[in-house]
Amino acid sequence: MKELLKCDLCPRMCSADRLAGAQGYCRAGAQVKVFRWGPHLGEEPPLSGEHGSGTVFFSHCTLGCLYCQNFPWSACGEGEVVGTDGLERIFRELAAAGCHNWNLVTPGPWLPFIREASLRVKASGIHLPFVYNTSGYERVAVAESYRELFDVVLTDLRYASAAVAREGSAAPDYPEQARAFTKWCCEEIGPLKTDQSGIATSGVIVRILVLPGREQEAGSNLEWLADNVGTDVYISVMSQYTPVFKALETPGWDRGVSKDEYNRVTDCGERLGFEKGWVQEFGSSTSDDDLLGRNMPPGGGTVGAKNRAG
Repeated sequence: MKELLKCDLCPRMCSADRLAGAQGYCRAGAQVKVFRWGPHLGEEPPLSGEHGSGTVFFSHCTLGCLYCQNFPWSACGEGEVVGTDGLERIFRELAAAGCHNWNLVTPGPWLPFIREASLRVKASGIHLPFVYNTSGYERVAVAESYRELFDVVLTDLRYASAAVAREGSAAPDYPEQARAFTKWCCEEIGPLKTDQSGIATSGVIVRILVLPGREQEAGSNLEWLADNVGTDVYISVMSQYTPVFKALETPGWDRGVSKDEYNRVTDCGERLGFEKGWVQEFGSSTSDDDLLGRNMPPGGGTVGAKNRAG
């Protein structure tokens, strides 16, 4: 766990000595912490399939989003300290439940522990593809070092400008870091591939979350994707922004996305020629307890309703 002596696992590069008890921006410590795990039925269809995506919601996060729907554990650090042994047990449990993959949600602060637990599980003959489920705020050098955990990548492109990234997530370098990471993923991992049952085995899905009054951020990222990656990449355009956490008290972030704002983004995607992926139906409910992280109970159990529409 030498990476924890001077932690540089995310772009903030805090250099915190986590083994000595220091905490950086994300406040992750020296023992892996998990809030919830279980089959997720509400991810994109190639991930959830019939039996669910084996999702692990890790505590702590390297972003500071005003609107984080997972804020009880991502921002506030709720969860159970499971350690490497507990994480190994969770991976085994998800495989035994018939999940199609191991879906790592905000895994960045815990990569050394995930590697160790996965090596133990694979040594016993259990193999599932990993889904690296991230906000996109990642260091390419770190991704290269942990390449074995990147079978399928489910990543975001949320911001195109430093000013909005600073306002929304206290990360003005997000556009630079997330675009470099997305390009690396598309070049290194390649297009989405599925097995005979339609379950993803490798490749990249890019989520585009439309933000209220800031739909131009999504449009700019679609244009960047078209110019730098191509329109064959699978995208998942999302209308589900819901003001929670600090967004409720922040003017401009304290409302949902309008239909006109959303339509401008979907029209942009069509104009640019994106044909692969999913477009969430406008007005899709986000109040389901399992889908809205603020109400999701801790521990093991099924997550979400059946596959998202679009």
